[in-house]
Amino acid sequence: MVLNDRARTGLHVTTLGERGPLVAFCHGLFGQGKNWTTVAKAVAEDHRVLLVDMPHHGRSEWVDHFDYVDVADRVAALFDANDPVALVGHSMGGKAAMVLALRHPELVERLCVVDVSPVDYQAYEGERGEFAGYIDAMLALDLATLEHRRDADAALADAVPSRTVRSFLLQNLHHEAGRWSWRPNLEVLGRDLEVLGGWPADALADLPAYDRPTLWIAGQNSGYVRDEYAGAMDRWFPRNRRVVIKGAGHWVHSEQPEVFLEVLQRFLAPVES
Repeated sequence: MVLNDRARTGLHVTTLGERGPLVAFCHGLFGQGKNWTTVAKAVAEDHRVLLVDMPHHGRSEWVDHFDYVDVADRVAALFDANDPVALVGHSMGGKAAMVLALRHPELVERLCVVDVSPVDYQAYEGERGEFAGYIDAMLALDLATLEHRRDADAALADAVPSRTVRSFLLQNLHHEAGRWSWRPNLEVLGRDLEVLGGWPADALADLPAYDRPTLWIAGQNSGYVRDEYAGAMDRWFPRNRRVVIKGAGHWVHSEQPEVFLEVLQRFLAPVES
């Protein structure tokens, strides 16, 4: 497997599989590479797989700001043009994957974008407010006096009423040497939340479109992929194909894992000549 120096990128990467084309997964906000484990294990039967902890998340490095170009370039530094990758990204990771493909097309053999669009979401106050509320609640938790994970769950219940979402967020609560800490860089992510919801159009303006196969997966019940965003997707990724998965919201791959895996594996299958 061609994998450049991880220490230089500041990224934590988990590898699965020993043969076949290279596939890398980029998670979304509050995620970790391990969130893709179930899907990755199935893909690893005939692919080499990388699960990337994105910057500011998991066991990867924190820096003092969030910027999609910086994030994309850090992830790009893992790869080599002699071993191009099929890149799969969800939400924040999907935007980073799109930026990477546009800035470094020689590294990306094909692209799968999961429930996100190359647009600025700042007009959608509800979506931004929801994530801001999660960050505020997580930061308000007194980790110094916390004794058990169940106490954290109870403390977040009012701000995060969904048990599924709370469970997802609490995967980021780390306990080591008698101390609790959050894996994500909550202060920076909260401060730069508008950047997370945006799209770096100015930084990409002079770049050509990514003209390779692109799978655009959407959850039927999610608002992150809409018909009015199709023009932006066509502009940057003209060979995109949209697939809407029924019965799924934003976390498509965890809400409908079997259907998602079938769609992804068809996309990753080599084209017979």
